[in-house]
Amino acid sequence: MNRYVREAADRLLALRLALAGRVHQYPEIQALKRFLSGFKVDCLFDVGANRGQYATMARKDAGYRGLILSFEPNPAVFAELQMRAASDRRWHVFNMALSDFDGTADFNIMAADQFSSLKAPSSAQDDIFARRNKVTQTLATPCRRLDTLLPELIAQHGFSRPFLKMDTQGHDLSVCEGAGAALAQMTGVQTELGVRPIYEGGTGYRAMIEWLDARAFIPSAFFANNKGHFPLLVEMDGIFVNRALVQD
Repeated sequence: MNRYVREAADRLLALRLALAGRVHQYPEIQALKRFLSGFKVDCLFDVGANRGQYATMARKDAGYRGLILSFEPNPAVFAELQMRAASDRRWHVFNMALSDFDGTADFNIMAADQFSSLKAPSSAQDDIFARRNKVTQTLATPCRRLDTLLPELIAQHGFSRPFLKMDTQGHDLSVCEGAGAALAQMTGVQTELGVRPIYEGGTGYRAMIEWLDARAFIPSAFFANNKGHFPLLVEMDGIFVNRALVQD
């Protein structure tokens, strides 16, 4: 793409996001767009999909046209996700959680459903979250390890350059551990990096970065999330690239 055309498209995206009150997402969208295109990603794992906000962003804002596999354990929210994906033949949805075991587990539905998690709320969470991040219902949900599920999905869909995005409310490390050796097949990983305590047993950002580094995933981009919580940094999203694909 011509540089001037690309710059005009970038400005148009920034304007559109600003008008929609989403200007804070601009750096993430730009980084994601560059990563998915630059590393020729052909399958986007959308783990903790909620209503499909991330997948929609990848399609409409980042221009991703490949396969999307979305996983959401909350049955009420999944029904909305299913409707949103219905018109997109390259977007498949699964009413389950990914974790570090195959079986079933108790899934906590929170007062604000975007906080729902396999983890319990932290007793040390900030007061600002207390009303929204409290358990209102607990449901049994099926769980799969990614290393046992991945061969089935590859056989069915034929992808070879997947990208793993996680937004599982404190459970991302368990998803990664459940990937086992299959994690090395990922071109990259996007994860929430907790700074403030929100969930019991949640992994702090330092530990998660070190865990990924030990498995040859190195930082590509970080995006702060402190909207409405200034001056505190609550969490970050981080994109990590498989070291095998780059020269340090």
